[in-house]
Amino acid sequence: MNEKKSIFATFKPPYPAEYLTITLNTKKKFRFKLTMEKKTIETKITIYNFDELTETQQHLINKAKEQVSKAYAPYSNFHVGAAVELENGEIFAGSNQENSAYPSGLCAERVAMFYANAQFPEVAVKTIAIAAHTNNVFLEEPITPCGSCRQVLLETETRFDKNITVLLYGTKHIYQIDNIKQLLPLCFEKDSLNG
Repeated sequence: MNEKKSIFATFKPPYPAEYLTITLNTKKKFRFKLTMEKKTIETKITIYNFDELTETQQHLINKAKEQVSKAYAPYSNFHVGAAVELENGEIFAGSNQENSAYPSGLCAERVAMFYANAQFPEVAVKTIAIAAHTNNVFLEEPITPCGSCRQVLLETETRFDKNITVLLYGTKHIYQIDNIKQLLPLCFEKDSLNG
């Protein structure tokens, strides 16, 4: 009858290391070269004051700010507005719409983006501006889109193969981000479905 033997391994730190040494209870040692690659992901953000923006950018931010008052947010009291500028110059805006069944609500960014895409399905999005307030006061620091909104914005950017500039409004300053991939660098894209 075969006798089963238990083998225990001891892993020798420090981690992370270039080599990993494993010592088994049989006193055998194995040394493995670790092949590890490190990546650095950076997001480039340009910070502006409102006066430093172009007239078009100021107009788009003002449209997003106007939408904040149209938000339906009785549960969070967090009102968000978004305005989308298309390449043909058309502007579409939206606000967050909450629901007592929380997942059924929709963020301002997706309301504005879906509205724009429904009206002009063949026209690329150029810029999106986002503003938010709580207790009727605009936030000092810019608010960023949630993960679901980032995914939707990325799909639109990828669909037209054109960068979408993001303007995030805060009363202290405005962030400008040159494209959606800066907001969602490790993204799930159409190519991800192909393996």
